[in-house]
Amino acid sequence: MVKRVLAMMALSVALAGGVAGVKADETYKRLTDTGPSPLYVVKDGNKVDSKTLEGWKTWRALACERCHGAEQEGLVGPSLIVSLKTLSKADFHTTIMKGRLPRGMPNFDGSAMVQKNWEGLYAYLKGRSDGKIRPGHLHPLATQ
Repeated sequence: MVKRVLAMMALSVALAGGVAGVKADETYKRLTDTGPSPLYVVKDGNKVDSKTLEGWKTWRALACERCHGAEQEGLVGPSLIVSLKTLSKADFHTTIMKGRLPRGMPNFDGSAMVQKNWEGLYAYLKGRSDGKIRPGHLHPLATQ
């Protein structure tokens, strides 16, 4: 009974187009599993919070698209759109820091940029995997 009531409430909110006057897809916040702070914030598919923007800049600076594709769909490396659906944050951290040398993935534990921005890189790729962040150039969210 409780599940049915909760489902009806969720459906009502969805049909109403959002919560508290926010239109659906106007701003999307992906919350972490461990707390209320957002993993990433995106608006209009290409405006993101500063941490996620720094993650995208790290992606570009390291030329990750050479192996994972410009849209993270995979080339010689796997599709990150698919991988980030199941890869935990901890496993992501281990992978980028230690690499997967037998598979051709280099380690980035010696990169100050990666050490500083790995969580933003994870947020960016998670947003791409979730389908909320569009491929291409990102812009900072306007602050109000």
